[in-house]
Amino acid sequence: MKIAMIGTGYVGLVSGVCFSDFGHEVFCVDKDASKIERLENGEVPIYEPGLDALMARNVEAGRLSFTTDLAKALQDVDAVFIAVGTPTRRGDGHADLTYVMAAAEEVARVAPHGVVIVTKSTVPVGTNRKVAETVRAANPDLDFDVASNPEFLREGAAIDDFMKPDRVVVGVESERAAKVMSDIYRPLYLRDFPIVTTDLESAEMIKYAANAFLAIKITFINEVAALCEKVGADVKQVSRGIGLDGRIGPKFLHAGPGYGGSCFPKDTKALARIGQEHASPMRITETVIDVNEEIKRRMIGKLKDLCGDNFNGKRVAVLGVTFKPNTDDMRDAPALTIVPALVGGGAEVRVCDPQGKREGERLLPGVSWIADPYDAAQDADLLVILTEWNEFRALDLEAMSKTMRRAAMADLRNVYDPVDVKSAGFAAYIGVGRGDLEG
Repeated sequence: MKIAMIGTGYVGLVSGVCFSDFGHEVFCVDKDASKIERLENGEVPIYEPGLDALMARNVEAGRLSFTTDLAKALQDVDAVFIAVGTPTRRGDGHADLTYVMAAAEEVARVAPHGVVIVTKSTVPVGTNRKVAETVRAANPDLDFDVASNPEFLREGAAIDDFMKPDRVVVGVESERAAKVMSDIYRPLYLRDFPIVTTDLESAEMIKYAANAFLAIKITFINEVAALCEKVGADVKQVSRGIGLDGRIGPKFLHAGPGYGGSCFPKDTKALARIGQEHASPMRITETVIDVNEEIKRRMIGKLKDLCGDNFNGKRVAVLGVTFKPNTDDMRDAPALTIVPALVGGGAEVRVCDPQGKREGERLLPGVSWIADPYDAAQDADLLVILTEWNEFRALDLEAMSKTMRRAAMADLRNVYDPVDVKSAGFAAYIGVGRGDLEG
């Protein structure tokens, strides 16, 4: 198959590279000439484990190329995927479809007859039909089909998610589109990975419903964690106890400082907005959005407790600021709420993150960036674990505590056992949803 992928952001680039590894000929298209130049030079503009090697292999094999020339990329293609950004629109919480519709209009002018135009971007219900209307208006003579193919990639594990998916969702309304999508995903069919074929609207809704449900699980366990702290329970034991129930499952039941990233904040807001527009309020989702923001603010209170209710003059080492490990993504990360509160309160903040500096330097002004966690903790009054990178899971806590001015830890990911932290010489420990230890 010959495929064009419009957009070389996270979804577009990962999907394009993985499709080429399936054996398809893939052209990745972007208007940003500097980004295309970097890609042609073998430089990956995002951090995703294993993506650089996979990209290089398929470029060398001649199956993957990058261009700014849409007309060239669309010559004789079987399918063109739209994988551009759909950021939250200011003011109303809806997904901004400006880039999607602009891409559809440009595709209409140069696409070959028989092409299937596939929306890979996360879009509100009804968008694929609007894409079809936009294409018809721009080129009434074009013979085409539309399809919806939402992505379910986890940052940090995207290649595995693409190659070994829980399921692939395909929304179509013609046999031709179904055949083309079947051929594209044939390697997964042959390995018996589930392919869910639906109508357009159901495929669009599946994406939002899935992310909203996962956001609900995260927010639920964070509320349970707050109650655990009041009654003396340990949320890690509670999570294990309920997660072993097959109807619930253990995933996304890890208490912490709230969800962030490119999907959950944006998609929950969009789903809530869709419900409002159709007079069918998504009340649980709306509550989840509000509670998640409150959870982030509650973390600030925890840190204040460890600093004698005053950040002024304190030196704070923050380990991890990306919204999760194994990514450089800072979008809606809890750090964007917590770190500015520290800086605004007069703290000297030292940040250590394996991949967060590139984005973080712009988003977190007023902090120092330290490469080594032990250097970051030198003479600190407080150590905050905000992202559970593997590099922070096996620290020499005893050595670290001896270099701190006051050895106190806020373990906002529950990485360490409070008893182990105490025995390592820390005077105080606060986790999320478990017993705190004061010196």
